[in-house]
Amino acid sequence: MRLIYRLISTCLGIGYTPKGGGTVAAVVCCVAWYLSWRSGNGFLWPQLLITLGITMIGALAAGKMEPEWGEDSYRIVIDEVAGMCLTLCGIPDRWTLVLTGLVLFRFFDIAKPLYIRRMEEIGGGWGVMMDDVLAGMYANLLLQIVVFFNLW
Repeated sequence: MRLIYRLISTCLGIGYTPKGGGTVAAVVCCVAWYLSWRSGNGFLWPQLLITLGITMIGALAAGKMEPEWGEDSYRIVIDEVAGMCLTLCGIPDRWTLVLTGLVLFRFFDIAKPLYIRRMEEIGGGWGVMMDDVLAGMYANLLLQIVVFFNLW
């Protein structure tokens, strides 16, 4: 079971990237979601269900790996995938919006403004996940505004 938690936490090994594993995981997520939309699977409800599933499984796996790797280890990148998925939920399949979403998400995830840092205080696997989920919510909100006002 430990191997499964490692694979999930590291997103099939991306978390072992020495530098920038979170960014790599977010980029891979962007590519996967963009290709999924292009194939006609860009409906909101499946996107939300997939994001919720990734978040719940990620919280479990991250919580199981924290005793071995320490709190919010750089190896755990499933949180970036969950946050990136939430960033892209309901966003049209334009590469410019996906790229903008990536930049916005990474900004919120790294800078941690607007109570994002406080989410880490939750602790355990949920603490690992929730700061990225909130970063994804903020990024999605800004993207929704861009789309609504047709700014891009």
